Amino acid sequence: MKQLILAFFAAGFCATTLYGQTPNAGKITYEGMRQIDRSQMRMNGQEARPGAADAPEGMPEVMSFTQKLVFSGTMAKEERDRQPGGMFRRSPDGGGPGGDRPGDGANRPARSMRMTPPFEQQTFFDLANRQRIDVLTVKKDSVTSETYRSEKPMPAATDWASVDKTRKIAGYTCHKATATRRKETYTVWYTTDLPFTYSPVADLTPPKGVVLQIESDSESFKATNVSMEAVAETAVQPPKDAKNISSEEMEQMRRKGMADFRQKMMQAMPMQGRN
Repeated sequence: MKQLILAFFAAGFCATTLYGQTPNAGKITYEGMRQIDRSQMRMNGQEARPGAADAPEGMPEVMSFTQKLVFSGTMAKEERDRQPGGMFRRSPDGGGPGGDRPGDGANRPARSMRMTPPFEQQTFFDLANRQRIDVLTVKKDSVTSETYRSEKPMPAATDWASVDKTRKIAGYTCHKATATRRKETYTVWYTTDLPFTYSPVADLTPPKGVVLQIESDSESFKATNVSMEAVAETAVQPPKDAKNISSEEMEQMRRKGMADFRQKMMQAMPMQGRN
């Protein structure tokens, strides 16, 4: 009987190793909302405001998205339902929506166009060592790209204050706390029933635990599902061929890429009321 039990556990261990999976694996799904920062958008050198005469059609007030944390063993990876980009309506002849000028396609339907940034961002986590690993893949042309990575400790809130309240979120008991980020107060609900530490808002990582809900006046995240399921360890590992650079160098590359992307998007967007 003893030999049979040992054989059973050995078989289970071999199966886990064979498929590169671990029992401590799963996925947390968050629904997120963030107000769009108008100060980062310019039209003719001025801040682009909704309702303004030269504002792009359909300019949204907020951005909604789904964000997931996929974890396996001591590693994890963030995923989003869509990459940041821009979509707008444009007439077939390049005028305004449906055609603003005679002869520019006024009788033809407008079509939607999407522009995507010239790079792809990914975020991984070394949960055991509380390290954040950012990966940036920069497109050089239509077929070639270069991949970079930088590492830094998971940032922690500097004024974390616990509150004696609890609530259930996605089936887990969560504790309340407050913290400040960029002069804005956040309400945080986190659980210590998961075996690692994480927050969907990086600057507000708790001393211990996983944030399942967090909100302020400008953004919010709420976990809608926490599932423990098999995840291949290779699915949450950063690319091995990425070039190591500093966090400062990566931030400079990202800022320049986003500035160039915003400029191209603003130039391509149709204007309301343009003659």
